[in-house]
Amino acid sequence: MGTAGAAGAAGAGADAIAGERRQLLNVAYRLLGSLAEAEDAVQEAYARWYALPRGRQDEIVSPGAWLSTVTGRICLDVLGSARARRERYVGAWLPEPLPDRTEWQHGRGTELSDPADQMVLDESVTMAFLVVLESMTPAERVAFVLHDVFRYPFAEIADVLGRTSAACKQLAASARRRVRVAQAPVTAAGQADAVRHVKEAWESKNIAALVDLLDPAAVMTADGGGLVGTALRPVEGGALIAQYMVAIADRAPGLELLERSVNGAPGLVAQRGGVVMTVASFEVVDGRVSRIWVVRNPEKLRPWLEA
Repeated sequence: MGTAGAAGAAGAGADAIAGERRQLLNVAYRLLGSLAEAEDAVQEAYARWYALPRGRQDEIVSPGAWLSTVTGRICLDVLGSARARRERYVGAWLPEPLPDRTEWQHGRGTELSDPADQMVLDESVTMAFLVVLESMTPAERVAFVLHDVFRYPFAEIADVLGRTSAACKQLAASARRRVRVAQAPVTAAGQADAVRHVKEAWESKNIAALVDLLDPAAVMTADGGGLVGTALRPVEGGALIAQYMVAIADRAPGLELLERSVNGAPGLVAQRGGVVMTVASFEVVDGRVSRIWVVRNPEKLRPWLEA
């Protein structure tokens, strides 16, 4: 092969490596629940790849598989240290919410320059699903996400976790049981109706209507990260949540509620002066809202800011 041919092959290889970024970001976000941390993990994986001698790179049959394994190991390390970080976190910690693609591309060019542009939204990124993932051990989460969501073979997962394929199968099965215990949400249309009714009742400050829309045992969890005011502990019970929501409405004049897609499911966004202040996700069971997850931490609302 001539010099021009070698250069062309090298360029094609570089393009193939860069093309793995979308997949790696999608894997890392589901593993970590944070777009910022996912981006850091993928950047670190690429840094390790480019730090390899050229001869070592040439020996690797599947650079994509290598990057996936390294990204998985980096995420596993991050998950392992997450418990200590969460203990220092002010209030409840919730996954980072993502807007619909048509919203996060607002004002941008057509190039996929922002990591959020490369996220694929499906049932594996709903807030309810991500919260269930948070209940798993790091190894369970990695085994489950890589196998059940992305269909990685257990042999590759074994390389990530440093365990046997049989052990990885057991971890995925254990994680699967946790997912089955969680209540399945209603259809998107049913959730959209429930969310719309909540919005209308909230805007009219109708406590009775809110109580009717909320499950008596509903739980609302808010994440302000200590940067903005919010409930530091979950608010339990439909009646208390309704009262809390109306009290917030009284204290926040000028707040505008919008129906938006949040992590691929119907949700609500509160903004003031065009700036997103709060993003709320919902779980609806038997026509009533059973869980509300409210993210107010401005550091987690980065993808919602218009360019």
